[in-house]
Amino acid sequence: MSQAKRLLIVSNRLPYQLSEEDDEFKLTMSSGGLVSALKSYMENSSADFSDMHWYGNADFSEKEWAKASEQLAEKTDAIKPVFIPKNLKEKHYSGFSNSTLWPHFHYFPTFTKYDQSDYKAYYKVNEMFAKKIIENYQKDDVIWVHDYQLLLLPEMLRRKLPDATIGFFLHIPFPSFEIFRMLPREWRENILRGMLGSDLVGFHTNDYVLHFQKSVRMLLGYESKRRLIQTENRAIRSDLFPISIDYHLFNKSFDKPEVKKIKRQMSNLMPNMKTIFSVDRLDYTKGIGNRLRAYEHFLKENPEWHEKVTFNLVVVPSRDVIKQYGENKRKLEELVGRINGAFGKMGWQPVVYQYRSLNFDELCACYTGCDVALITPVRDGMNLVSKEFVASRKDLKGVLVLSEMAGSAAELGEAILINPTDLDELATGIKRALNMPLMMQSRHLEIMQERIRTYDVNMWAQDFMTELSNVKALQASKKIRQAGPVVKRDIKKQYDNADKRMFFLDYDGTLMPFQSQPHLAQPNERVLNMLEKLASDPKNIVTVISGRDRDTLNEWLGHLPINLVTEHGAAKKMKGEDWKLTEKVFRPEWRQEIYHQMKLNVHRCAKSFIEEKNFAVAWHYRNADKDLGFLRSRELIDSLYRVINNNMPLQVIDGNKVVEVRMTGVDKGSAAREIYDQEKGDFVLAIGDDRTDEDMFRALNEVAYTIKVGTENSEAKYNFTNISEVLPFFEDIID
Repeated sequence: MSQAKRLLIVSNRLPYQLSEEDDEFKLTMSSGGLVSALKSYMENSSADFSDMHWYGNADFSEKEWAKASEQLAEKTDAIKPVFIPKNLKEKHYSGFSNSTLWPHFHYFPTFTKYDQSDYKAYYKVNEMFAKKIIENYQKDDVIWVHDYQLLLLPEMLRRKLPDATIGFFLHIPFPSFEIFRMLPREWRENILRGMLGSDLVGFHTNDYVLHFQKSVRMLLGYESKRRLIQTENRAIRSDLFPISIDYHLFNKSFDKPEVKKIKRQMSNLMPNMKTIFSVDRLDYTKGIGNRLRAYEHFLKENPEWHEKVTFNLVVVPSRDVIKQYGENKRKLEELVGRINGAFGKMGWQPVVYQYRSLNFDELCACYTGCDVALITPVRDGMNLVSKEFVASRKDLKGVLVLSEMAGSAAELGEAILINPTDLDELATGIKRALNMPLMMQSRHLEIMQERIRTYDVNMWAQDFMTELSNVKALQASKKIRQAGPVVKRDIKKQYDNADKRMFFLDYDGTLMPFQSQPHLAQPNERVLNMLEKLASDPKNIVTVISGRDRDTLNEWLGHLPINLVTEHGAAKKMKGEDWKLTEKVFRPEWRQEIYHQMKLNVHRCAKSFIEEKNFAVAWHYRNADKDLGFLRSRELIDSLYRVINNNMPLQVIDGNKVVEVRMTGVDKGSAAREIYDQEKGDFVLAIGDDRTDEDMFRALNEVAYTIKVGTENSEAKYNFTNISEVLPFFEDIID
């Protein structure tokens, strides 16, 4: 990253609180995993950025900020508050963010609130963030947007800042397609397009990446290849970057005098007692109720542990104003009372329950003083508590019992991993943890600590920033180059000076526009005249290379002195020769199974139809309802991939309003390269509009001018805006 670049960090809340005492203003750093992570990175990344600015929701008024800015001067320069009216803020945060997105993304769809006014408020707040950032944006700024409260922001920024470098990181899970698609069409599509406004979309785990990519493919039609999502005009990378912690901060806490003091006080209150520690925000996703019920089950099944173990349960207040949270608190406290009432004795309280926040020293004392850390969320994007516990155990003692549903489970495999909804498994996990030998505890912690120490929060942020820089470089290399007047003049000049010229031309969408039915796209007089004139020059070798079947293309163009390649290369007829067919065989049983899958789609999608070719079968949905046709095409592709096994040399082609299954190794690239290798022209031009033409562009790019018809990103060197440019271009060349 260049020294001149500024990093603009954008999150829902500013990392500072503003307080006033005796007309003196004071800025205090907020707490929280994201804030701690980014603060640590900022303090250690001076070599990457010249300056760093925070954008976030303000907990203070514009008037207070104006006064504070005068008094604190340069201390406030890097803080960019977004002032949101109270009612709008409420509907954005408590409404759409935490009553719709939070439960839905955590697989609690029954808790999802569907309120259009909340969505409009959410949209408006994202717009306000965009406006604030755009007002202060400078060329070469790097924008890093964080989390689910700002899912629409990247695309809003992209509209006004098309060349900006924008990263987005989601700190919660991204749900499976079946869950995500339950959101109303407008919401779900805008969320996906919003996220795709960034250059790099980051997630905690590989599962979240795959869920996101599938939703993008099924709902927007953009395919992913090697983590790259290709839209009409940009390539966006989606990848995993498991967030971490400041390892050394927690590891050093073990020796802090204040931490040791608190730990001694706790030990004196519970002498000769094994302790299980758990700390979580009050949230239904954290599985606190199941945790208590599993502990209750453990006590019932293991009476020998009575008066020998205490569960220190800390619940941090959170979002009390939301109905489910208040109800959750009431139920938890009833459970605590029931367990203590059933098992408690004079001098022994099975559950020590606290509903409050812990400061850093108190938290570390609990981490380093317990025997078991019980962390069992039903769903959690990452869960930094598990990593903090592991890092703090400098003594290499203690056992982590961790939910397999936490993102951190992918990195902390040496923990006792449990299903948080299985009370028997959870209770057994508690018993295993309490009985684990010290040598095994040390071995497991040592491995996990090494992993966290190596990939700490600074490495996480650096990894994300490095990949963001790589994506921008990749985009620059793939940027659309319009075949304007200068390019056309250069092509014309090379054409005039060449002795042997070769042309590879797609048919549908290139020479002739698409029609509602394939048989209606027969060539008009202008196309035939152009091809005949182009082919009549003895220096020219013209090849029309198409996905069309042999009989149709032969009927339309067989009288011209040109080469014909049909079904993407399965059959070819060189000028003056007979047809030659590929030796590959599309076996009848394969065709029957493919046809069956496509026939199901014809029944489920009105106005779609099947086209059978000699070496392929295609399902067309050009005439179908746009949204339904597209959705059915995604479903068909999924079903075809399930049907086609390793013994079938078949490939699925996702074309322009068509899904086609053809033989593997039969493609336009192989066919075009074979013809080129035979003739070796000193001027070569290839032009096409479809995804199937990308094979041809790749095969010929080293030796040819390659032109994509349309504004999508392509392997081609140049683009025409649309089909209307094609015929005038050729007419000008041969004039």
